[in-house]
Amino acid sequence: MQILFINNNGGGFADYIEIEAGTTVRKLFDARISGNAADHLIRVNRQPVASNYVLQPNDRISMTPVKIEGANS
Repeated sequence: MQILFINNNGGGFADYIEIEAGTTVRKLFDARISGNAADHLIRVNRQPVASNYVLQPNDRISMTPVKIEGANS
């Protein structure tokens, strides 16, 4: 199935990707992003979701780091 994946890490990009039916937000994060999921704001269709949310066809998922690497805390 196809979803729109928006990766706001670094330069960022958006692209349609193919994933298996039944893929959860956590499984997609682990496959596409390195690091801790708690350090990212993850939204599906512009709404925050739980890590066990099962992605649906044509969902729009964005993964944005909450702290930019190298920035002062």
